[in-house]
Amino acid sequence: MLSTSLLELILPEGILEYFEVSDFMKEEGCFRIYLVEKNVHPKEFVSENLVSKGFYEEITVQDFPIRGQKSYLHIKRRKWLDKETGAIVSRNWDIVAKGTRMTQEFADFLKAILRYEAGKCK
Repeated sequence: MLSTSLLELILPEGILEYFEVSDFMKEEGCFRIYLVEKNVHPKEFVSENLVSKGFYEEITVQDFPIRGQKSYLHIKRRKWLDKETGAIVSRNWDIVAKGTRMTQEFADFLKAILRYEAGKCK
């Protein structure tokens, strides 16, 4: 696996605070980086009784090219079950953008993912 220092140069700033790289593949003409959201409760739900309830469907987005090769991020966002209310919750990327080193551009990207998932047919 790639070192964290190298990953920080390749990936959007701040992403490793919330995601782990689960795999990295070099294919002809492209790189594929697989990211899985860490099992760390969102700050806005820190006092709630949450249990990890798996992941939303993986999505693939094209990122900036690396050394002239296309690069794709395969992202799996985590969801949690609030044991008291039965509600499924996930990280609020509006809050994350204000409270971290994450670039606004990347935060906007993550919020777009949320809107994409919300608009999909179940």
